[in-house]
Amino acid sequence: MSGQPLKPSHALLALAVIAVWGTNFVIMKFALGHLPPLTLAALRFTFAAFPAILFCRRPAGWGNLAAYGLSIGVGQFGCIYVAMNGHISPGLASLVIQVQAFFTIGLAMALTGERVKGFQVVALLLAGAGLGWLMVHANGDVTPLGLGLTLAAALGWAGGNIIARRAGRVNMVAYVVWSSLFAAAALTALAVALEGPSAMAAGIGGADAATWAAVLWQSFGNSLFGYAAWAWLLARHPAAMISPLSLLVPVFGMGASALVLHEGLQPWKLTAAGLVLSGLAINTLWPMWHRRTPA
Repeated sequence: MSGQPLKPSHALLALAVIAVWGTNFVIMKFALGHLPPLTLAALRFTFAAFPAILFCRRPAGWGNLAAYGLSIGVGQFGCIYVAMNGHISPGLASLVIQVQAFFTIGLAMALTGERVKGFQVVALLLAGAGLGWLMVHANGDVTPLGLGLTLAAALGWAGGNIIARRAGRVNMVAYVVWSSLFAAAALTALAVALEGPSAMAAGIGGADAATWAAVLWQSFGNSLFGYAAWAWLLARHPAAMISPLSLLVPVFGMGASALVLHEGLQPWKLTAAGLVLSGLAINTLWPMWHRRTPA
């Protein structure tokens, strides 16, 4: 497995996952035009759990599954849906949320006591400069609340990464299915408390076939297919070969937003994207380059 390039079929599968994850931000935006954000999130995780849970054996302890479900369901998707409900554009959301890579490293360091390395400081400064440039020039594409919620979503994603790592080598599809129980329950409770039963009922009652297709796509395409295919690829190739491909998610996200939603790709936005992606690339690729380079 170690020095072999990706087979064409495997490369196409990886590209399909990245395309699904990237373009899903446009689908989220469409669904949010018909459903309240927390209601949408609750539906997404409800359908991710049922009926698949009837066919999957529980892969980890209840505590770990609950922690992962709350971190990903409420922390990541609850926050990102609320942010995208008028506070940040889909293309920028697909970019900003990728800073989860830095949050994941930070959480891991806090738990292990590992010190920050020089290349990580450079990577963080570049990404931070990109976020700062984005806020200076946003002009309505993102508000301070939208940026804050998207960063909170990135932190929830990072927390989920750490929790999933503690679960060990488990069936990732079953893990997502069972943890979705806790996400769905928590998000439903939040939707009832913050959006109200009337708004929930109105959104669900008024949802057309296209809206339900968008909900199911997020449940099955984004969650179950995406995680299953990604885990399958990671089981057959080194993580160092597969993980960097996720840097293409914002490319698909911003591209799809420009094509479908006519979200502008102004020079300031491309500059911000270049800074953030450069920081992410250094953070991801530098250790691999360093290991392969003779002393």
